[in-house]
Amino acid sequence: MEVGSQVSVVRSRNVVLDSWIGPADIVIEGDKIVGIYSDEITAPQHQSQQILDAGDLVVMPGVVDSHVHVNEPGRTDWEGYWTATRAAAAGGITTLIDMPLNSIPPTTTLEHFQTKLHAARDKCFVDTGFWGGVVPGNQFALRPMIEAGIPGFKCFLIHSGVDEFLHVNEEDLRTSLAQVQGTDRVLLFHAEKEMKNVKPPENNPCEYATFLATRPDDMEVEAIRTVIKLCLQYRVRCHIVHLSTAKALPLIDEARKAGALLTVETTPHYLLLAAEDIPNGATHFKCCPPIRTKNNQEQLWSALKAGKINMVVSDHSPCTTDLKLLRSGDFLKAWGGISSLQFGLPLFWTSARQRGFTIQDTVNLMCKNTARLCGMENRKGSLVTGKDADMVIWDPDREFEVTETLIHHKNKLTPYLGRRLKGEVFATIVRGKIVYLQGKFSNKPLGKCILSNDIQ
Repeated sequence: MEVGSQVSVVRSRNVVLDSWIGPADIVIEGDKIVGIYSDEITAPQHQSQQILDAGDLVVMPGVVDSHVHVNEPGRTDWEGYWTATRAAAAGGITTLIDMPLNSIPPTTTLEHFQTKLHAARDKCFVDTGFWGGVVPGNQFALRPMIEAGIPGFKCFLIHSGVDEFLHVNEEDLRTSLAQVQGTDRVLLFHAEKEMKNVKPPENNPCEYATFLATRPDDMEVEAIRTVIKLCLQYRVRCHIVHLSTAKALPLIDEARKAGALLTVETTPHYLLLAAEDIPNGATHFKCCPPIRTKNNQEQLWSALKAGKINMVVSDHSPCTTDLKLLRSGDFLKAWGGISSLQFGLPLFWTSARQRGFTIQDTVNLMCKNTARLCGMENRKGSLVTGKDADMVIWDPDREFEVTETLIHHKNKLTPYLGRRLKGEVFATIVRGKIVYLQGKFSNKPLGKCILSNDIQ
């Protein structure tokens, strides 16, 4: 079959369903899965040219990446919908949710949201949803954005890195939580808090340890303590984005036992990269919260295994190479953010498989739970009759090297260049159409802008 074409049947000997992995035909009509058959006797007959036979390759639900900074409009030299969603398709992502900041304007009012929708129209190769933002004084803009299709809102408890998206204090949060109460929308927190006793050290700014000392674990722990208090008081769904410190896990456990509606994500860079291994001046490793120690990393893996961390997302946060200050190697002044959108699935799988995680675990952490976070579980995240026909076809054993020529997002600088990964994507299907097949993309974008009003 050709890229861009409609598929009526996807067939494989390794289809990942909710309760088992095995041979099946997935039958598609239009956008939807209309039947899943595990034997040839009951499977309906279809024209051969509409059948995509994947052989032994794994067919699983398309990845739902709920944490992506696309940056359009306003900072399209950093990234944009055309390049980001092509990279997503090449990585087996069928739905991404765009963060409200780093674009100009940020998604903090209904008018700004409409500006973003206009910018994304006819540019998306995969389905694309949008988070709104909470900033000081915009609490009365939240309900109109909810009515327009925003599934939730992100805020910062510390400077966001861009001046047009201000961080909030506890009073701001209380007024915003009161607006979100009763809507079943989720509030997402960049959970770091300024602390008076943390001062920039006078050590060499080209050493990663110097930067790490400016963002200690306690900044996250104290921010999460505040989130938990408000989560329990207002009974609103709350979510911690990109958890980096394992020291917050006991707090999170206690909060859930007390009834907090609290979920947590982490990212491949906290699971694969370690502070001890970051070379001097390698500012493309800088992100906030920071990459921490190997010991901390092992605790994050254990928490994932135990179900204490709910999902793994990319936090794709690109910028132009010059902002990384590679020439000076100054970690304190360089832009913080890691580009990895295209490689989330193989990055996770390469390490997870060595730790006893299964493909079913991968589906839970990267498809099901992320779809549930953004209110898309009725349409996305699993291969079930009636849901969107979103699939990734991939080889979990096939190894490849991350090279610049392979990367489809706009700026190619990433700490994963040169790394060998397992889990090559063969094809990506969005709502029954092949958007990516063996290095080729559909001639035109086939993704849609997804609003929460359309998916309930």
